[in-house]
Amino acid sequence: MSIDKDSRIYIAGHKGLVGSAICRELQKQGYKNIIIYTHNEVDLTNQIAVKWLFEDEKPDYVFLAAAYVGGILSNMTYPVEFLYKNTMIEMNVIKCAFENGVKRLMMLGSSCIMPIDTSQPIKEEYFLTGKLEPTNEAYAIAKIAGIKLCEYYNRQYGTNYISVMPCSLYGQNDNFDLQNSHLIPALVRKMHEAKTNNYSAVEIWGSGKPLREFLYVDDMANACIFLMNNYFDNQLINIGCGYDYSVKQIAEIIKDIVGYDGELVFDESKPDGVYRKLLDVSKINSLGWKPKIDLKQGIEIMYRWYCNKM
Repeated sequence: MSIDKDSRIYIAGHKGLVGSAICRELQKQGYKNIIIYTHNEVDLTNQIAVKWLFEDEKPDYVFLAAAYVGGILSNMTYPVEFLYKNTMIEMNVIKCAFENGVKRLMMLGSSCIMPIDTSQPIKEEYFLTGKLEPTNEAYAIAKIAGIKLCEYYNRQYGTNYISVMPCSLYGQNDNFDLQNSHLIPALVRKMHEAKTNNYSAVEIWGSGKPLREFLYVDDMANACIFLMNNYFDNQLINIGCGYDYSVKQIAEIIKDIVGYDGELVFDESKPDGVYRKLLDVSKINSLGWKPKIDLKQGIEIMYRWYCNKM
């Protein structure tokens, strides 16, 4: 059941990292009727506003990419907002999608929903088998609620909603705010500013030893559309590249791309988070999808965009 090029496709969160990439990829592939609203136009935590949107627009397909997101610091500082806002967004959009006859909905999860001490690489069936990482537990619980709601609608009402679990993402339209950004955009900004201002050193949270898997967001968008057209299982599915790097290695790659000559100082008094989060991508690979952009190439593209736009 492939998406017709004239289908009405609503992207919740089209201004964000993933949503904007899905918009670009849909347009690139020739999809014509893309429905988008800014947060100021429709607050997705407001049930009445979401109800109005779906009743007025009647989308055929929905990509639920809207989320309240941030890095370790903001997750630890604002757990109430991370749990409440994300849960409300998911409940409202999924419920209204069902009530208005949406053909397919994709719920975007996160690898933080997996247990902190799970085996590596992380298989889809490890979901809900152990304790969560404390630093982003609130965000993970909200994502789990959305994934389970999709599963329950499929089971109870015969819908065809799917949930995907991407590894960590980066790319254009990323969040470069040093107070709540993720690893790669934070390091890109820090090293760019250090180079510009001739700082002798850049401080990085943690030991640099944890391993992280990163996927360029345009590859993520391509995978989402591929799965919307080709995946029809009620179990969530991983999206990733299948290999990882240490935080130190990632920092060295960014340092080289930015052209920063100073020292990298790792502050081991700050939390590392979970040691490793590598996804098992055998399922999506078996369907015929693999990423095209490696880490170095992706960061180079991202840094050019940052220098031009920021």
